[in-house]
Amino acid sequence: MKRDVAILVFEDAEVLDFAGPFEVFSVASELHDHALFDVRIVAATGAPVRAVNGFMVVPNATFAEMRQPDILVIAGGAGTRRVMSDPELIAWAGNAAASAEIILSVCSGARILAALGLLDDLEVTTHHQVFDHIAELAPRAQLRPGARFVDTGKIITTGGISAGIDGAFHVVSRLHGTGLAAATARYMEYEYRAETG
Repeated sequence: MKRDVAILVFEDAEVLDFAGPFEVFSVASELHDHALFDVRIVAATGAPVRAVNGFMVVPNATFAEMRQPDILVIAGGAGTRRVMSDPELIAWAGNAAASAEIILSVCSGARILAALGLLDDLEVTTHHQVFDHIAELAPRAQLRPGARFVDTGKIITTGGISAGIDGAFHVVSRLHGTGLAAATARYMEYEYRAETG
C-alpha cells in the first residue's frame, strides 16, 4: 500500500527537520519504483515559506488539498512557538493526526503535539533546549533526554534536528523492514543504526 506522507512546514521551521525526513521517505520509495510513499511538503497555502536562516521552500500541497495523510511529520524550529497557537494550523494538524497511522514530530515539533494534547502519559523526546518548555506544556509527559527517538506506537518523537532522519528511518524500518532502511541509508551514505531510540 502506498502511503501519503505529509510534512508540515511553516515560517521559521528548521530546514533539516523537514528536508531530512523528506529525503528518507522519498529515497526509500524511489528504491521501490516510487511505490511506497507519496511525500508532500504541506503548508497553509502554496506560497513560498521562509524557513530558518532565510531558506525558502515551496509547499506542494495545502491544508485543503492534504486532509488525511497516512504519515504526518511535524517539523520543529523557532516557528513552533508561534504556530502552536495558530488556529488554522492547529486545526489541520489535529484533524490530520486523528486519522494518521503514524505521527512523527522532529525536534521542537513536539510543541505542536503538546498543544494538541497528544503527549499526555507518553514517553517523549525533543531538542535538548526544549525539554523545559515541553514539561510546562505537557506536564504528564514522561521526558527522555538523550534519546534520538521514542516510539510509543502511533506517536514517535525525535531529538533535535538531525535526529529526525533517524526517526524517519525507524518509520521506514517499522513499515517495510530493516533491509529497506539499510538500503536507503546506503544510498544516502548515512550511518543509520537500527535501534530503539
